[in-house]
Amino acid sequence: MSFPLLTATAAVPAIGAIVTAAVPSARRTAAKWLALLFSLATLLLAGVVGARFDPGGDRYQLTESHAWIADFGVRYELGVDGIGVALIGLTALLIPFIILAGWHDADPYETDSKRWRPTQGFFALILMVEAMVILSFEATDVFLFYVLFEAMLIPMYFLIGGFGDRAAATQPAADAAGGSDEKAAAQRSYAAVKFLLYNLVGGLIMLAAVIGLYVVAGNFSLQEIAAARASGELEMATNTERLLFLGFFFAFAVKAPLWPLHTWLPNAMGEATAPVAVLITAVVDKVGTFAMLRFCLQLFPEASKWATPVILVLALISIVYGALLAVGQRDIKRLVAYASISHFGFIIMGIFAMTSQGQSGATLYMINHGISTAALMLVAGFLISRRGSRLIADFGGVQKVAPVLAGTFLIGSLATLSLPGLAPFVSEFLVLVGTFTRYPVVGIIATFGIVLAALYTLVLYQRTMTGPVKLEVAKMPDLRVRELVVVAPLIALLIFLGVYPKPVTDLVNPAVGHTLSDVQKKDPKPEVEAAK
Repeated sequence: MSFPLLTATAAVPAIGAIVTAAVPSARRTAAKWLALLFSLATLLLAGVVGARFDPGGDRYQLTESHAWIADFGVRYELGVDGIGVALIGLTALLIPFIILAGWHDADPYETDSKRWRPTQGFFALILMVEAMVILSFEATDVFLFYVLFEAMLIPMYFLIGGFGDRAAATQPAADAAGGSDEKAAAQRSYAAVKFLLYNLVGGLIMLAAVIGLYVVAGNFSLQEIAAARASGELEMATNTERLLFLGFFFAFAVKAPLWPLHTWLPNAMGEATAPVAVLITAVVDKVGTFAMLRFCLQLFPEASKWATPVILVLALISIVYGALLAVGQRDIKRLVAYASISHFGFIIMGIFAMTSQGQSGATLYMINHGISTAALMLVAGFLISRRGSRLIADFGGVQKVAPVLAGTFLIGSLATLSLPGLAPFVSEFLVLVGTFTRYPVVGIIATFGIVLAALYTLVLYQRTMTGPVKLEVAKMPDLRVRELVVVAPLIALLIFLGVYPKPVTDLVNPAVGHTLSDVQKKDPKPEVEAAK
């Protein structure tokens, strides 16, 4: 029996969560270092998964299968394709930076020693989310995936509601009048409950679809159901397939998030700490777009093609609507949240363009968006913690007093607008090319989102970093060593993948080819033949 590498990759952060939570309350620093060590061990295992995976081999590799609930045909069944390997790598890569960036986010308030933010619990919850997300990327049993899809909501709820941002979203002077703590607690509670309710409703609809799939197929194995569908052994009535597809897609669209199911994200990211905001949009939300590729297109190919025109319209609305709302934001973190809604529109558009360039670009976009959003949001978090405010208007002239902070913030901003030479440009370009070849009108309209992205990111930088130095930021310190350790590798990756994305594209392209084969789609032929 071979070593269960996929199980180990998810088990290490889960064990780390338990060990970290068990550290005595007085040993906060020890808990932090333990969490960081377990996250680095997970990154090492994720690297082994990537090294063991053969892009030219079988579609699903490193597989594991064990009976779980035998009476209902539920199995503990794992396997990864190239897309899963890439997203596991992204998750394992970002978690150590999230932990380092949030090193002091759960410490006791200095002004009130009686108020205790349990440091051990904060880092344990982050590790538990990592374990569930990694296992979600590995699960090839539909029921197992559903359990993980829902279970990760619990630690995320406590991270949003119990460890919210200490920085004010209103004028600090107004908060000084009193009641700011109570107001902030109420806002965090609202954001956490909204996050939970939206995703629970999506999950319940998905549960009905999972049950319906079992009734039709007789088991929950993704590989067996997909093989039976491809061979013609399993046929679904048209209306049945469409209803099941909608049940799955609705849950994934909430998680993604896709307009009009997006409204929980700005609240959640605004009220969470910057590292938890990165965890939400750079890690957890990727489960939604990943699941569209793995489950919607593979299990329901005809329904996926039937729904494509409507989904493309929703993706276009997400792109433009998210960018327009980002332009008008006064809160830095909500601006990044709306920008992410726009970016997820590009990802979903690339998936349902049903071309190799579109889906390769969408997968690459998931990776690059995770890195670029982490870079921008974490630097923004460092900026916000220094000023004690999230309002754009409370900053100005930062580049004169903290040039390294301003420089890293600029690179993160330029990556968000997909500047050529930085990683997101390649993925966005592939998505637009892949969409244009099949749906030219959609591709043309989507480019408007790029113009808006330049507007909201450059205006954000101008208002916070340039101009006269405001009195409140005159003594703002530059990035410290720990913060540089967080930001520098992310920026290096943005540059490396912007110049040389081949390692990721080579990994995901075979999986994209399998997905296109599932929906029986081929790339459109060029209208103009190349000269011989």
